[in-house]
Amino acid sequence: MAKNLVIVESPAKAKTIEGYLGKDFIVLSSYGHVRDLAKKGVAIDIENNFKPNYEVSPDKKTIVSDLKKQVKAADVVWLATDEDREGEAISWHLYETLKLKDKNTKRITFNEITKVAVQKAIAEPREINQELVNAQQARRVLDRLVGFELSPVLWKKVKPSLSAGRVQSVAVRLIVEREREIMNFTPESYFRVVGDFAEGKDKVAATLAHNIGTDKEVESFLKDCDKATFKVTDVTKKPGTKNPSAPFITSTLQQEASLKLGFSVSRTMRVAQSLYEAGLITYMRTDSVNLSETAMEAAKSTIIQDYGKEYSNPKKYKSKSAGAQEAHEAIRPSDFGVSSVNKGNDEDRLYDLIWKRSIASQMSPAKLERTTIKIGAPEVQDLFVAKGEVIKFDGFLKVYLESQMDDDEEDDKALEGLLPDLKEGTELSTLSIVARERFSKAAPRYVEASLVKKLEELGIGRPSTYAPTISTIQKRGYVEKMEREGTERKYLIYTLDDSGTNKEEATEITGRDRNKLSPSDIGMVVTDFLVEHFGEILNYNFTAEVEQEFDEIANGLKEWTEMIKRFYDPFHKTVEHTLEHSDRASGERHLGEHPKTGEKVIVRIGRYGPMAQIGDTEEEGEKKARFASLRPNQSIETITFEEVMDLFKLPRQLGEFEDKVVKANIGRFGPYVQHDGKFVSIKEDDPMDIELDRAIELIKEKRIEDAKKLLKTFPEDDSMQLLIGRWGPYLKIGKNNFKLPKEIKDDEDAVKKLSYEECIEISENQPKKTGRGKKAATKKPAAKKAPAKKKAAAKKKPAAKKTPAKKASAKKK
Repeated sequence: MAKNLVIVESPAKAKTIEGYLGKDFIVLSSYGHVRDLAKKGVAIDIENNFKPNYEVSPDKKTIVSDLKKQVKAADVVWLATDEDREGEAISWHLYETLKLKDKNTKRITFNEITKVAVQKAIAEPREINQELVNAQQARRVLDRLVGFELSPVLWKKVKPSLSAGRVQSVAVRLIVEREREIMNFTPESYFRVVGDFAEGKDKVAATLAHNIGTDKEVESFLKDCDKATFKVTDVTKKPGTKNPSAPFITSTLQQEASLKLGFSVSRTMRVAQSLYEAGLITYMRTDSVNLSETAMEAAKSTIIQDYGKEYSNPKKYKSKSAGAQEAHEAIRPSDFGVSSVNKGNDEDRLYDLIWKRSIASQMSPAKLERTTIKIGAPEVQDLFVAKGEVIKFDGFLKVYLESQMDDDEEDDKALEGLLPDLKEGTELSTLSIVARERFSKAAPRYVEASLVKKLEELGIGRPSTYAPTISTIQKRGYVEKMEREGTERKYLIYTLDDSGTNKEEATEITGRDRNKLSPSDIGMVVTDFLVEHFGEILNYNFTAEVEQEFDEIANGLKEWTEMIKRFYDPFHKTVEHTLEHSDRASGERHLGEHPKTGEKVIVRIGRYGPMAQIGDTEEEGEKKARFASLRPNQSIETITFEEVMDLFKLPRQLGEFEDKVVKANIGRFGPYVQHDGKFVSIKEDDPMDIELDRAIELIKEKRIEDAKKLLKTFPEDDSMQLLIGRWGPYLKIGKNNFKLPKEIKDDEDAVKKLSYEECIEISENQPKKTGRGKKAATKKPAAKKAPAKKKAAAKKKPAAKKTPAKKASAKKK
């Protein structure tokens, strides 16, 4: 048995490290946290100075048991989890759970998983940093208190099953406020003017220095241009430089991977984790742009060897963030000599990005020549300007150019590049002058990368929290990635050329969006409610100040329980006051009255989401209110009266098929066609437009699909079926699904041979569910009981008494 036990949090990390240590070491994984706040209740003893109640996670009990056995056999236990607060907390929980002793426990960290770094860490162990642990505990406890106390308020005042989070709710607020900016924005039109000029064979495109406001002003301007003789009024050439960007930190890697590779934030972190655990890059959760002296030397050597001495320019970078941990390193390759890897498409592309950015940061600035040509005429008050940029020495651009996060693309931008060698005073011929109507734009909706950038600017969250925050707000249904096709808009184009001035009307699509973050109706209603009643928690400055307090706890400058107490006492009073005195929030909008009945027409959040309502259920003697779900692309904030009235035209009766009525409607899960008690989802068709022939086609397609899934039916109960799903065969009785025993599930013939009685037994003996917040399954299916005669017959059959598992194992024997 090995004398040294090394515990890390990831099996991939364990495998890499084990290769660097000798036979006296065994490396095992804890598979993340082994212990967390208890699932039941708040799990925090508020009266006892906020003492947390930790428990071993049910799915980690076997792992803990195995680790305890290994601990007993080892002389020294090395806790080698990640170097950040979360990693420190994992080590502390392992120390507590495994009942380790100071004398034979050592804490080690490394920024990269290389042989040199691992062996150096072994040579320089330390103790667990309790201040880092306390910072993580403070975050965990504070977030549990907020979630545990706020969520019931939302259940009572907005809608059941909602939840709130300290950082997540602030992120949603950002997206809600941006959406309202867009809703309230009124575009203003202007004209952007571009002139094409020539001198012999040389041509130059130049943009009018100032935009023109109205079409009348455009007509007057072009009239002046028609008479004008344009000349080059000024030529300016200036040397310039373009400097490389700093190496990646977590947020900039997430942003650049989004822009260059199209990765989501969570995908970037997942791939980066894989590269780190394989020993290829340094730790991927960092807010430091610092590179070690060793790394800088390695980069310098690679640059000189691959590109030449003139391309090398070693440079130290300093973080702009005051709270950045400069002792850590930026994200960089473990070995600069490895310019590419072969680990899979995502890993290869992300590594390439990290390698190029890191190398470029240590390369020389690019040298440029920037040329500006101004063109004017006595008859015209404004000047046309052409700008060009010529690269004299490419420097770092030979390797890498940073992307620009600019959603607001500048239309009709004059080409930047090599300009003709024109002299001041040169007379130019006018090929054409085009004035195109443009419109001012609202701030763009956030994409994941720009949301990370905004959170970072506000000081909200830290490198470890960006990805889970963005994932959580989408999982909770507060934010969604919507695809907007946009709307058609007309605009004017004036063209002055040899034929004179021409005016034409053109069309374009505006408002088209892909993968932008939009708030759902429930996200907007919840945000409004929280801002009204818990404004301090959703205050951007307050949230940033809390992050700073976590930093102070990590640096030993503040006691974590005191920080929690100062927050909790006023927060708890606000919760109690809100529960008692606030009104329900549904985002209700009154749109008008029904033209025939005079009943009020409203939209609001209902039990199952956004809905429209005609009539009032509270008024006695009134006829019952009618309801309709809003469609996926509709919002209670923007839907019109006419669109609501259209919803109540459903269900539409399309006709008959096989002597049964066919209807089109919208339900809780979207549009569908209904026939003979069965429902067929509509994906590409509109329930308002779909015709009978198309509906019949969908019904037949669904029957074919269902037939492929059906393995067996039972005459004793027509609601019982054996089906094949995504994860293999399963049992369905009514609306309930049941797992089959593994030894039967893997054998399709055995599944088909199951009897009615065996299926009932399977449904009544399902394995207990141990997932988060789930109770053991005790509910029996609503299956029809077998007729008395069949029951009696079943009792006589000895085979029916055996469990399916026993029968299968008997067959194998």
